[in-house]
Amino acid sequence: MIPRDLSKDIKTRLQSINGQLSGLMKMLDEDTDPEKILIQFKAAQKGLDKAHFLLLDETYRKALAIKISETLEACPGDCGNEDRIEFIRKQFPDLELESLTDKMKEIAALKSKLEDSNKE
Repeated sequence: MIPRDLSKDIKTRLQSINGQLSGLMKMLDEDTDPEKILIQFKAAQKGLDKAHFLLLDETYRKALAIKISETLEACPGDCGNEDRIEFIRKQFPDLELESLTDKMKEIAALKSKLEDSNKE
C-alpha cells in the first residue's frame, strides 16, 4: 500500500506533468521554436522520472526492510549467513535504487535457504 503523503505527492507531480503536456501540444499547434519545445519535453520527462523514482524507492525500500527483518528472525544467530544478513542490514539506509533489486534477490535467497534448513 502506498502511503497517503507519497500518493498525494505523486498525484501532484502527475498533474503538473499533465499541464506541461497540454502546454507542449499547444506549443506544437502554434509552431513554437523547436528548442523551446525540447526544453518542455525534458522538463516533463524529468518530472515523470522523479514521480517514478519516488514510487519505486518507497516500494522497494519497504519490501527490502520487511525481507531483512524476516530473514533476521529466521536466523537464530548460528545459521551460517548471519554476517551477510547483518552486512545487508547495515547497508540498507545507504542503498541506491539501482542496487535495491539486487539486495532484494540476495536477501530472498538467504531467507529461502534458512527456511529450507529450518524445515530439516
